[in-house]
Amino acid sequence: MRFRILFSAIIISCTHLLNAQEFSRAVKPYVSLQETTVAIANVKLIDGTGGPIRTNQTIVFSGENITAIGDNNTVNIPEGAKRIDGTGKTVIPGLVMLHEHIFYPKPFDGVFSVAQMTFTFPRLYLAGGVTTIRTAGSIEPQTDLNIRKWIEEGRMLGPKMDLTGPFIERAGTPVPEVGIINNSKEGVEMVNYWADRGINSFKVYQNITRQDLTQVVKAAHAKGKKVTGHICSLTYREAAEIGIDNIEHGFFQSSDFVADKVDDFCPAFKRGQALRDLAIDSPEMKSLMDLLIEKNVAITSTLPVFEPYTDREVVLGGGIDAMSPEIKESLIASHTRRQGRDAASLAQFKKQMAWEKMFYEAGGKLVAGTDPTGAGRTVAGYANQRVIELFIEAGFSLTEAIKISSLNGAEYLERDSEVGSLTVGKKADLVLIGGDLESDVSNIRKMEIVFKNGIGFDSQKIFESMKGKVGMH
Repeated sequence: MRFRILFSAIIISCTHLLNAQEFSRAVKPYVSLQETTVAIANVKLIDGTGGPIRTNQTIVFSGENITAIGDNNTVNIPEGAKRIDGTGKTVIPGLVMLHEHIFYPKPFDGVFSVAQMTFTFPRLYLAGGVTTIRTAGSIEPQTDLNIRKWIEEGRMLGPKMDLTGPFIERAGTPVPEVGIINNSKEGVEMVNYWADRGINSFKVYQNITRQDLTQVVKAAHAKGKKVTGHICSLTYREAAEIGIDNIEHGFFQSSDFVADKVDDFCPAFKRGQALRDLAIDSPEMKSLMDLLIEKNVAITSTLPVFEPYTDREVVLGGGIDAMSPEIKESLIASHTRRQGRDAASLAQFKKQMAWEKMFYEAGGKLVAGTDPTGAGRTVAGYANQRVIELFIEAGFSLTEAIKISSLNGAEYLERDSEVGSLTVGKKADLVLIGGDLESDVSNIRKMEIVFKNGIGFDSQKIFESMKGKVGMH
């Protein structure tokens, strides 16, 4: 009897330790749930697979993993579980977004510049329901590695992080924080150095040569790392033929349709004009999409960074109050000046939406991100929620929008065995939304609890704590 009591005590103690990660004083105030077992009952569930939306569902997770999902009357809720009433609410997978940064634009005296947002952006990503990010180019890769380690240790708030190394770029981009290589050998050295220090992937930029990309892809793939690119000097077709894994910004940056394009040169102005002149249903675009699909090249949609000004929010997703006072004033002024002046941008935006949908419907791997740079209106967390709204505006169904923003990203990162969808056995990375997302997509902004590895974080409390901070920290 004494042995049985002792054994039971050990089992109870071990079970209690399932979610016993320790957090620093900076993190603890934002942890709203840290229970051994949690059950969310009577909730609407969008599982991230693209399957039908399910009502009257119960989802149970113990420790870090999902243990049961099903109709309310079929799921057994374990004794002692923390029960959450999901009536009128929605559960979605934690978002997995692939064009994120830990920096924000801070132009000075007419020069475009960016600054690291070490403390605000990781918090805001988590608050916005993003439980896994891939950075798409870094200005401080060692800082990013340290941030990831601190988050894993419970010393900082933030998502799981898949990190890229420094931008791999040739001269021509007037941004002082972007490193420049002088030859292909330097690009290979950069890949080998950072791959050995824990970086997960690499990003090439606008002015690289075909030889640069060939050597970078070869070196990265030899290390088991993928390569993405924001490209212009190379066409999408050239990059796909070389073996790039991913191309950023939908089809906004494609120089494939410039009639007199010179090899290894970025025709920035002509590129934009060629895309404006190209018909939505052009055979040339269809041919390009077919090649990208054949070569298994993923395309990252970054609609928020291109969203026009007219009749749109100053900071996408409602994040104006997150800005530091000086930046807030500047953004409002520039937004006011642009009202009614971007009809061409709006038309191009709609065309790009249509191309992304065409690519997806043809079988292309479309993933999602935000790119919090540009005009400064795209801010971590807020913009990630805005992505879902923009996909609906583009004509995607809600289940497609969630799948693109979760499972597709996880599959690209080869993390889909653990994250990306609400599936028994996967990590309990999920978001409880305080409203019916199916009836009104803007309810995406009503996130209540963001669960990462089964631990719940208070979304609104994190957002509130970041007001007035973006641009400074």
